[in-house]
Amino acid sequence: MKETMGSPFPVLGIAAWSGTGKTTLLAQLLPRLREAGLKVGVIKHAHHSFDVDQPGKDSYKLRCAGAAPMLIASRQRYAMMQETPGQEEPDLAHLLSLMVAHAPDLVIVEGFKAWPIPKLVLYREGIGDSSITSSHWVQAVAISDPLTVPLSPAVEQLDLNNIDTITQWVINWTNTHPSAQA
Repeated sequence: MKETMGSPFPVLGIAAWSGTGKTTLLAQLLPRLREAGLKVGVIKHAHHSFDVDQPGKDSYKLRCAGAAPMLIASRQRYAMMQETPGQEEPDLAHLLSLMVAHAPDLVIVEGFKAWPIPKLVLYREGIGDSSITSSHWVQAVAISDPLTVPLSPAVEQLDLNNIDTITQWVINWTNTHPSAQA
């Protein structure tokens, strides 16, 4: 598979309907990937307005006053806020370009179901419809119950409740991705 949107690192989408457990899975998966020696960046899609800084704080005041971007930094972390007025949805290609300077071994994208990127789909019967498993970008489907729709023979089926199997699949997928060989 070609590099995703020109990124120099593998990009894997975690796609699922709301309530399936994307964030729960990632909270379990990320420490295991780090223990395996992978530096993993994450881009999360939010369907609503959000603030990292809080009203009343200097960073909030400066961002509201027009700082674009607004970067706040301390010894422990930094965060950059950029207003995107008029933008209907985030531009994943641009967000991936922001990751380049950090040189991750893998970037996991949570959400962005419609973007053309390789995906690990999480599916639970009764949450959303199974059409999410049928995109040609799906590399694997992690399910909690037997899937009632057929998968392509090229799509690996994983147990959604077995974090070790999912971790190993992500490691193997990352290591065999063409941009991981660079």
